[in-house]
Amino acid sequence: MVVLRDGTTLVTGLLVHEWIESSGGAENVLEAMARAFPDADIQCLWDDAPHRFADRSVRETWLARTPLRRHKALALPFTVSAWRGLPASRDYEWMLVSSHLFAHHATLADRDVPKYVYAHTPARYIWNPELDERGNSLAVKAVSPLFQRIDRRRAQEATAIAANSAFVRDRIAQAWEREAIVIHPPVAVERILSQSDWRTQVADADELRLLEQLPTPFILGASRFIPYKRLDLVIAAGERTGLPVVIAGRGPEEQRLRTIAATANVPVRIVVSPSDALLYALMQLASVFVFPPVEDFGIVPVEAQAAGTPVVTGPVGGQVETFMDGVSGVTAASTDVGDLADAVRRAASLPRFEARDATARFDEPAFQGSIERFLRKT
Repeated sequence: MVVLRDGTTLVTGLLVHEWIESSGGAENVLEAMARAFPDADIQCLWDDAPHRFADRSVRETWLARTPLRRHKALALPFTVSAWRGLPASRDYEWMLVSSHLFAHHATLADRDVPKYVYAHTPARYIWNPELDERGNSLAVKAVSPLFQRIDRRRAQEATAIAANSAFVRDRIAQAWEREAIVIHPPVAVERILSQSDWRTQVADADELRLLEQLPTPFILGASRFIPYKRLDLVIAAGERTGLPVVIAGRGPEEQRLRTIAATANVPVRIVVSPSDALLYALMQLASVFVFPPVEDFGIVPVEAQAAGTPVVTGPVGGQVETFMDGVSGVTAASTDVGDLADAVRRAASLPRFEARDATARFDEPAFQGSIERFLRKT
């Protein structure tokens, strides 16, 4: 049983999540949900980061006992059935589902309970393949119409749906034909704001040496090294403006980014797997944070603002909801290099903004209050 901050009592519930990884924005949302509902158990397809919820009962589906857990794309068609009829180890009275694929299909085997869905996005594979190249394979295209019908039908089971942005809310209306409220995900803004100079928190000697060697000023891009994040455009914007570039993150596109960096006409530094302290220090030191992709929400631009750095994004996506245009960032007219470069120049000349004011609505207490009201009202 959970007693909310307003005195309302909620009986024991179940938190449902696609799969648990060692890092990721969706996992951070799940952690915030777990802190909001400390008595709730967790159900996932498989758990690849057992240390994250070591103090919880975390149940896996039968897929966790197969090689498919290592191959998400191959596992996709099997997840539709894996979520149905989950065994319940306790008398759950509600489910709160964190979904970006098919977790919202979840049902319990022995009871029908209210199901509240927090949607990061309807599955991009089948609904928006233009935003996720994995949905462009012939195999996925062939089965997408069938999966769309199943997905839309099962979305009707939800008692209520919350979207992580207005952009995703509109996508939900189109894909699932359901209304949703907007609850922005939690961002570690208080943690970032707690240090006026994150360089003092960097302990690794190599990372300290990297900080000492940084060119100034520079523009920063940070995300997973995957194609749709368009980190190549960050480098291109640096070339067009004549500003050095730092790219931070990790992923399969590392070698491609290094090849682009090697021939760029400005210095480009690739920083792989930075510590949190180093990443936040880079954000504080950067002149502008450039974020080109079409994103469902965009946690990293909020982090950059918490570090006091203005952001530049393209004009389409949930990321445009994370800043005030002309105050803590600039919306580029498009993601063409010329438009991005123009936006970088304008962002670099913005007056200094108050980081706390810009990011307070995205902190964890704001999220927890909203998610508690979400369950209480419906």
